[in-house]
Amino acid sequence: MKLIIAIIKPFKLDDVREALTGVGVTGMTVTEVKGFGRQKGQTEIYRGAEYSTNMVPKIKLEIACPADLVAGAVEAIKSAANTGAIGDGKIFVLDIGQAVRIRTGETDETAL
Repeated sequence: MKLIIAIIKPFKLDDVREALTGVGVTGMTVTEVKGFGRQKGQTEIYRGAEYSTNMVPKIKLEIACPADLVAGAVEAIKSAANTGAIGDGKIFVLDIGQAVRIRTGETDETAL
């Protein structure tokens, strides 16, 4: 079992969700987050005044899936989230030690 964490641009969420559904991903957790990397913030205009923000709005996806789906899921995210511009995001893949479905008590891959 693996946990895929992807940080993407907000307007790419629907494209990424559709791509993941196409490769067999059945669920995910989506969180609105803020952060910065090489993009180093952005300049915005509010009520006629220009100001700089250090944190850029992003979407964080968390996807728990069997190890055999990881390569397809990562490729789907990479393809769907790509704009070719700085700030497209990052993908991280981590091992999951244990998963438990609270309602039924199922564990590991049957809990996903």
